[in-house]
Amino acid sequence: MSERWPDDSVTARRSYVLTRYVRTPEPEESLVGTVVMYASVSVDGFVADENDQPGPLFDWLTSGDVPLDDSGYLKVSQTSYDHTRPYWDRIGVTIAGRRVFDMTDGWDGRPPGGVEHVVVVTHRPRPEGWDPGAPFHFVDGVEAAVAKAQELAGDRVVEVAAGDVGGQVLAAGLVDEVRMDVVPVVLGSGRRFFGSVDAQHLLEDPDVVIQGDRVLHLCFRVRR
Repeated sequence: MSERWPDDSVTARRSYVLTRYVRTPEPEESLVGTVVMYASVSVDGFVADENDQPGPLFDWLTSGDVPLDDSGYLKVSQTSYDHTRPYWDRIGVTIAGRRVFDMTDGWDGRPPGGVEHVVVVTHRPRPEGWDPGAPFHFVDGVEAAVAKAQELAGDRVVEVAAGDVGGQVLAAGLVDEVRMDVVPVVLGSGRRFFGSVDAQHLLEDPDVVIQGDRVLHLCFRVRR
């Protein structure tokens, strides 16, 4: 028999998911971390073009003079560094879809950006020959993916990649905050920031509005 939600409200669904999949913390334990949907995005709402290429969306990440990490490749303005680096340092787990996982060849088994774990939303098994010791967790369904990610992240941020999976997590009422790096370009078509979301979801007024070089950093809490 299939399970039924206690009622149709977003709040009840979120509560159900957390109690169904996540162990209730003891008093001395930290609460689960914030779930953040994030990506660089064009002004018309796309995170990639029709060929899954970001085009100029990542230009701000390589056109500055302040190293964003140890790779030597990512360099941003001081303003963007002061906004982005502290956020990256708070991320404990990233949730991504199987499509992105396959496109990147699973990041060669090493989570991107220094993140400790990646939760992959997929209906398929892990790739043949995949190292079972790699910190990647293959989960069927976004509700279970968020619960697994929060279990792994503790009180650190759970980042959800914007796009199809991010849109599903938002529709499920499990996103706490939407962060976007808006780049001044119109792509015209491609992969939507909010995926296939086709219903209204109210956000609070932006609590962060920061102008970088060729990028506008925005943060919105999701209204409950």
